[in-house]
This record gives sequence, C-alpha cells and structure tokens, in this order.
Amino acid sequence: MTQTLFSKLKLFDGCNDAIQDDSWILVDDQTGKIVTVGQDINTAPTATNQVSLNNQYVMPGLINAHTHMVMDPLTSDGATGDNVVAATVRAVQNLHTLLKSGVTYIRECGSSYDIDIVLAQLVAENKINNAPDIMPSGRPFSMTGGHGDMPNFGHLVDSPDEMRKAVRQGLKKGAQSIKVMATGGVMTPNDFMDDPQLSETEINVAVTEAHHKNRIVAAHAEGNPGILNAIKAGVDSIEHGFYVNDEEIDLMLKQNTFLTPTIVADWAIANYGPGKIPDWEVAKAQAALDDLKRNIYHAHQRGVAITLGTDAGTPFNTFAMTAVELQLLVELGFSNFEALQTSQNSAKLMQIADEYGTLESGKYADFLVIGRNPLQDITAVQQNDKKVFKKGQQMY
Repeated sequence: MTQTLFSKLKLFDGCNDAIQDDSWILVDDQTGKIVTVGQDINTAPTATNQVSLNNQYVMPGLINAHTHMVMDPLTSDGATGDNVVAATVRAVQNLHTLLKSGVTYIRECGSSYDIDIVLAQLVAENKINNAPDIMPSGRPFSMTGGHGDMPNFGHLVDSPDEMRKAVRQGLKKGAQSIKVMATGGVMTPNDFMDDPQLSETEINVAVTEAHHKNRIVAAHAEGNPGILNAIKAGVDSIEHGFYVNDEEIDLMLKQNTFLTPTIVADWAIANYGPGKIPDWEVAKAQAALDDLKRNIYHAHQRGVAITLGTDAGTPFNTFAMTAVELQLLVELGFSNFEALQTSQNSAKLMQIADEYGTLESGKYADFLVIGRNPLQDITAVQQNDKKVFKKGQQMY
C-alpha cells in the first residue's frame, strides 16, 4: 500500500470557518481517500510519496448540483437540436472545463439523449479522463408544451400514469436523480415563471417511484404556484426558486427540502444577453433578478439549506462559472463560509456526504490548491491556474 503526504499547506477543510496553518493530508494512493489530516509537519506520518504545496491554500473540490453538460451557452436555446454525436462531443468538452474550474462532482439536471447516463458510467470506469464524477438524471420530465419540451431534450408526460412509466424507464436506464419541470422558465418562449406545469399529482408519482429506488428528485420551479406544488409533492430540491415565499419556506423547513438558486444563470442573461439573444428571454431574466436576490437571501436567513448549482449551459452561463455563483451569494449577504458551505450542502442533497464535500479522514481527496484565502476573498476560488486534485491525483 502506497500513500502520499501533502504538506506545507493552509487548510480550509469545509467544516470549520477557519484556515488551519502548517497542515498536512495523508492520502491512500489506491483508494484515493484521506487517511488522516493534521497540523505541524513534525507530527506527520512517513509516506511513500511526499508533495509540498508551498504554503498555498487547500479547499474541498466544488460540488455543482445543477448542470446541463450537453448545452451550448453561446446559444439562446442551448443547442438541444444538435444530433447525438455533436451533443456528446460538446458534453465531454464541458466536463473538462468543469473540472479545470474546480468542480469535482456534478449532478446533471437534464441531458439530451440520456447522454449523461452513459458518460457517468465511462467516468466511473476511468474511460474519460479529466472529468468530474457525475450523478446523472437522463432526460428531464416535462408536460407537452412545457419548459422541457425542446428538441431531443425532455421526456413528455401528460398524466400520472405516463409519468410513472417514464420515470421507471429512466431509472432502468441508470438515472440516479430525477428532474421534473413544475413551472415555465426563461429559455422557453411560450411560458412564464409563474405558469404551473406538471401537476402536484404527476410530480408526486415521480417522487414515489424515485424514492422507491432511493433516488432523489429535483424540480425546476421558478414561480408560484408551481414551487408550492413541487414541495407538496415531496421533491428533494427546488431548483431556482426565484419567487419562494414564507408559506413555501415553512414547508421546506418541515420536509428538509433543499434550494438550488442558480443565481448566475439569471444574472448572466440579464447582464450579457441584451442584443445577443431574443428580447423576450432577456426581459424575463431582468424582471426576476432583484426579486430572486431578495427571496433567496430570505430563504437562507430562515434556515433553508442552500446548495451550490449554476444551471451551466444556459445562455452566457459557461461551465467555468461555478465560483462566480459563490461570489454572487456573498454579494447577496452570505458570509464567505456560508457561501462555501453550499457545496457541502450539495453533497448532503446528493446523499454522497459520507465520502465527498469536506476534507476529512475517510473521504475522497478531491481538493483545490489556490493562492489566496477564500474565507477572506471569495473570488480566490476563481483563480484560473488553480491546481485541481481528484482522489489524490492532480488533474490540472
């Protein structure tokens, strides 16, 4: 058994609102897991290999709980109409960008052709290099004419029975998370954020089937009454939740429902979209931006667990912008530590927190090496030339 000792590092372990100076991390090279963590090099055990990190800052790899790897952020519609070959090539490129940016695990929230299910297996088998681990969802589930009714993208269902069969098919294919569309959204021209779409009954069927297999359910839900429908149906996470209110927050706290705000998705369209994508799409994003900032921060203040997710792939929302979401959370009023904890909350939502999310004994050695203290300056995580380690091996 070989081990690697990483030493001369300033550790943010993800658990404590503090930097631990003169720290070291001992990693089992075979499993890629942390054996132990300590301070003071004089107390460190001997190891087969030793790596000095030159007094730089080490923090957990980011866990992005909302991505769309198949989409092209340089288009207004995500380019979901592309054929399966073009979409797959783009997805692999986007996975490389995610990892290089510091994202070591993702939950995909809707992929054309169920591409994410296949790529997740290839990544797990080490047949795709330099990619984050993937929790796949396959195609999202949408009503006919709903937010997911885009070419090659949504699985269209229009009754509880259709939902039951479709979700069972998705789980059979290998979906580890189920994505449902409870409201309209920004990227589809014929609906609005406050349009309810899939019914509470239809969503509840998806929840029942997914939970039978110990899988989680995410609901695209931007406005009301769709947010409330999804929470009542028992989903595990509300995605976006721009107009979440106190009635819904009360129920989320009771049911331990997570909220993935994806602020950067709306922010990017509002700031970079004018004159480049359809006016109706920009108008939707701009109209929601101030409201969502106020509502998301209110939910956070009341104790709703906020996860880290970006909706990567939507217009101007590239696969390198996960750390920008952290900055936007801080601008809302989160402390740096609270913003960084959203990544740990993603691990909890995804039910992988026993092995991911923090740098502790028994967890995978997925970590970033950066030059500045993220607890003092959240933009430190945006460093372009950061080092990215996955299971103790340097990827970038």
